[in-house]
Amino acid sequence: MFNISTRQMEKMMAQLGIKSENIDAKRVIIERDEGNIIIENPQITKMVIQGNETFQIVGESKIEKIKFSEDDIKLVMEQTGASREVVEKTLNETNDIAEAILKLKK
Repeated sequence: MFNISTRQMEKMMAQLGIKSENIDAKRVIIERDEGNIIIENPQITKMVIQGNETFQIVGESKIEKIKFSEDDIKLVMEQTGASREVVEKTLNETNDIAEAILKLKK
């Protein structure tokens, strides 16, 4: 394809008003309601294009499900009268304490 050196690419991007910067990081965590995405050993490039920041992240990803504390489990059990087994199953399905309580009170 094209044989463009890194220096030439940076020069072309600068002419287009695109600034890029490599960011060192050990891992990146994307927090979501249904569980976190963890990217280990990431290679991160930050680009500024017309004043907007864009991040490109490359690495090994894994999904970490939300874990509930003992206090969370006890709270749902007290509020609903459900057994521990039922509460844990419902929390894993809903990933939300309030939603689990509402679901189990029906």
